[in-house]
Amino acid sequence: MKPNLNNASLKMSAGLISQFPADRLPQIAFSGRSNVGKSSLVNALLNRKSLARVSGEPGKTITVNFYDIDKKLYFVDLPGYGYAKRSPEDKKRWSALTDGYFTKNPNIDSLKLVCALVDSRTGPTADDRDMLYYLRETGLPHILVATKADKLNATETKAFRAFLEEDESTRGLDTILCSARTGLGRDELWRRIYEAAKL
Repeated sequence: MKPNLNNASLKMSAGLISQFPADRLPQIAFSGRSNVGKSSLVNALLNRKSLARVSGEPGKTITVNFYDIDKKLYFVDLPGYGYAKRSPEDKKRWSALTDGYFTKNPNIDSLKLVCALVDSRTGPTADDRDMLYYLRETGLPHILVATKADKLNATETKAFRAFLEEDESTRGLDTILCSARTGLGRDELWRRIYEAAKL
């Protein structure tokens, strides 16, 4: 049975691996650069304006945020990477937390899908490519979610799709163009989430 999206709440903001939820709900993770729009996408998927806090300062999220969706699955908002103005200590701590989610998570088998977000206006950065290669090498189920796609015209969209097919990190990867502002791609992304979580 599909979840009631009106019954969604922040379960916890985990700053330590030991704080990750111990139950066995399916997990859908969202990864990406600090300003790629993860929180905005989570809000758009849930038809909420501010469940996931959208920061005016990129790189501010320093926890792994677990959103309980009607006690049927978790959305997992991972700390954003690649923000240059943060201290090396902060970057190291956030990297360790994100890495720990994938490598030390006792319920890693509950992770059903990683939505790897990239900005459709710029394409994958070096950090994005590192994440995509990691997901590929570990065999974790993942798709590419291109955010802010409403900013592209038809010609730019065609060129972007062609670029993704040629880039080694994204070639052949299932891709959904999304916009938190217009709702573009929302239904298709939900279809993939439901399919992955077997809901």
